[in-house]
Amino acid sequence: MSQDENLAAVVSNAASDIGSFIRSQREAAQVSVRQLAEKAGVSNPYLSQIERGLRKPSADVLKEIAKALRVSAEVLYLRAGILEPTEGNRVRDAIVGDTAITERQKQVLLDIYTSFCQQNEGSEDTAEAAPAPASQESVPETPPETPQTPPSSTASI
Repeated sequence: MSQDENLAAVVSNAASDIGSFIRSQREAAQVSVRQLAEKAGVSNPYLSQIERGLRKPSADVLKEIAKALRVSAEVLYLRAGILEPTEGNRVRDAIVGDTAITERQKQVLLDIYTSFCQQNEGSEDTAEAAPAPASQESVPETPPETPQTPPSSTASI
């Protein structure tokens, strides 16, 4: 396979992947092809071709589709191969790409995740600067005291 054919195959796979992803997002949102095309400002046949993997949309078209579907444009860019996934953002990508939660819920989760990451970075810096805990070996251990019961006064009558 020549380099041009290989590149064409990669582009075709990316177009197919983004198309099926857009279709699944559209179906999850219970929006027709015609409705999504209208909201995104593209023609109905063009959107249909994108969904079937026959056309690869531009970044601008993806942005409008993302807006219409209320999903992150970044997720569509990643699926289309426009952006490269970054190793450190897998959690963020998963949150942003999750269709089961609302945009507000996604933002809250991202805020919490970012807060935890910042807190952990701060605690790692503090742990490195803190002195090591003192050893307990030099302190002699005292034997546990046995409880003494008071003598019972049993007087015989």
